[in-house]
Amino acid sequence: MAKTVVIVGTLDTKGADLQLLRDLIRARGLQTLVVDFGVLGDPAFPPDITAAQVARAGGEDLSALRTTRDKTRAMRTMERGLSTVVRELFATGRLHGIVGMAGGGGTSIATAAMRQLPIGVPKLMVSSVVATGDVAQFIGTRDITLMPSIVDVAGVNSISRRIYANAAGAIAGMVEQAVPADQSDRPIIVASMFGNTTPCVMRARELLEVAGYEVLVFHATGSGGRTMEALIEAGFVTACMDVTTTELADEVCGGVMSAGPERLMMAGRIGIPTVIAPGCVDMVNFWARETVPPHYQQRCLYEWNPNVTLMRTNPDENRQIGEWIARAANAAQGPVAVLLPLRGVSQLDSPGGPFWDPEADAACFAAIREHLRPDIQLIEVDANINDPEFAERAVGVLLDLLATRRPVAPQ
Repeated sequence: MAKTVVIVGTLDTKGADLQLLRDLIRARGLQTLVVDFGVLGDPAFPPDITAAQVARAGGEDLSALRTTRDKTRAMRTMERGLSTVVRELFATGRLHGIVGMAGGGGTSIATAAMRQLPIGVPKLMVSSVVATGDVAQFIGTRDITLMPSIVDVAGVNSISRRIYANAAGAIAGMVEQAVPADQSDRPIIVASMFGNTTPCVMRARELLEVAGYEVLVFHATGSGGRTMEALIEAGFVTACMDVTTTELADEVCGGVMSAGPERLMMAGRIGIPTVIAPGCVDMVNFWARETVPPHYQQRCLYEWNPNVTLMRTNPDENRQIGEWIARAANAAQGPVAVLLPLRGVSQLDSPGGPFWDPEADAACFAAIREHLRPDIQLIEVDANINDPEFAERAVGVLLDLLATRRPVAPQ
């Protein structure tokens, strides 16, 4: 039986565009299911799921939304409704891939629905706004593919016809492509990494793969930490080696790579074995030097590259980070251990390095010692985090936790 591509959009304002996309996908031999979430008027062609049905799924009546002309209310309703509809279509086996075409408001609604789907389900958003700047709000922690529409999604023309043909080919190809079987079927361990902890994580990865695990490494840039924790929440992960907790420093100090106030919490909630280390908590990330806030301009700054400037954290900030690490470990529902690299938490924070500051490191370590539950392993390693002995000790501890763990139900 042919697979089904779900097409979402506003058929009142972008009907001709969506109809062409539908026809192109059908020509590839796939089934389509069109979901309309337009509020302003009647659809250009009959959808499979109407805007009235989407509005009801969002808890409102479509005619009421049209009468009130409250755009914010309408957008929130259709976002809730479309998310509900998309989840139900996937749960009932009627969605094998999803594609949307829209401007700004429609992109927000469509991608919110796409974010309800698991990683691996093909998701494509053709939009007039995705080439304008930060798209993190649309992607979140999901694998949404964004395609700039070049011209506005406002009728078929010589340019948009080419773009829509590419979009149809892209979503069809993703849906039709079989996923190669993984013959190894290895359990997954996730690890956080930064440029300044690369030697540590690469050595740990080597050892864990020899031990029979597949290691997925996430770049701790805010989105990396959030994505890693989303994968843990989704149930894909066996254990976590969170040795690059630098995103905590950005949250504490207002840097540009924060993963939010919930960072470091998910592995503990799910109950998977976890090793935590204060990796790269010596640095806060900003963009080019001139973007560093005025009140930080006199701090110890290091230009990692022309576009990234790092600020050394001070003892008070490190104390707050240490308390955060202890709080996360204390809340864990499964086996957890904390490792302290006594000779520095990053490549820059090593004897003679530009961020070497034993007093600041000691503040972090002292806060962890003071606040950590006494039954949780706290292991001090007389090495820099990037020394082989630290990675080897961290891997040994994690393998021990894996060997002795008891399954814990998610809270």
